[in-house]
Parts: sequence; C-alpha cells; structure tokens
Amino acid sequence: MKIYTKTGDKGQTSLIGGTRVPKYHVRIESYGTVDELNSYIGLIMCQDIEAHHQQILKEIQDRLFTIGSSLASDPERSKMKIPDLLESDISLLEKEMDSMNDVLPELKHFILPGGNTIVSYCHLARCVCRRAERLTVHLAEESFVDSNITIYLNRLSDYLFVLARKLNADAKTVENIWIPRL
Repeated sequence: MKIYTKTGDKGQTSLIGGTRVPKYHVRIESYGTVDELNSYIGLIMCQDIEAHHQQILKEIQDRLFTIGSSLASDPERSKMKIPDLLESDISLLEKEMDSMNDVLPELKHFILPGGNTIVSYCHLARCVCRRAERLTVHLAEESFVDSNITIYLNRLSDYLFVLARKLNADAKTVENIWIPRL
C-alpha cells in the first residue's frame, strides 16, 4: 500500500463517507489540530515522567484518535462505525486532576508557562488543545459534533495545565507566577 494517493493534489480531501471538502475546511482544521495535539502528547509521554502519567497519556492518545475519527466523518453520509467517546473518558481526566491537585499547593496566581522542558511541552500541548476545542466548537455551529468531544477537549486542556504543575512540583522547580505590573 502506498502512503500517497495523489487525490489531494488539488487542495481537496475526502471525509469518512466520501464527501470531498477543501483542505482548509473547519472540519479538516479540527481533526488536524487534534492530530497535532496527539503529537505533543506523544512528546510529553516519552519524557522521563512517572509510569502512571505515561499510561494516562497513552490512553489520552487513544481517545484523541477516537475524536479524530469522529471529526473526520461526514455526519450525514458516513456509515462507518467508529469508536465512541464516553462520559467515563471525561471522568478519568477529572479524577486524575483531582488526584494531582490533592498534592499540589493551592493556586493563588496565574502561572507563566515554563519551568523546565517537560512542563513547557505540557503548556504547548495545552495551547494546541484549546485551539482544537475552539475549532471544534466552531464546527459544531455548522455541523453535528458529539458534545462529549468538546467537553473532553475542555477537560484535557485543564488536565494538561494541572499535569504541568504536577511535573513542575515533582522536579522541585519553582512555579513562575505572574504578578501583573500595575
């Protein structure tokens, strides 16, 4: 099987279901940004972090593939069965955040991104996740999008923020708080 098909050479691509759309279509931007996010999650996962965090990140990568499949499908024409995103997937992120927050100092200031390289990767992933969420919300205004997808992306960006704080604490790196100049 060749990886190139040449069917997209004129700026169009196919959704699951056969519908052809321009490569700049908000649906393509949505799942393309989810794919970009998944790459950042992979970058975080292969750093020197606790095995538990790596396992959760691998599960997140799986869910992002599920989200990408859903977003790549034409909701009116696709007959293909794709995996579902479940409320339990959202609950897992919430449970993980609660667990990390239990051992973190109370958040009293905004945190500037950074601290160390791994934490910076988390913040990059968080920003890409927010972009994916914005694009998906935009898409949902014009076409069907499973509401669990936008909820999951919203929780995931929060999870990545808390993970950044936890990894910073694990490394005993002082958080770079923002004190506004007034």
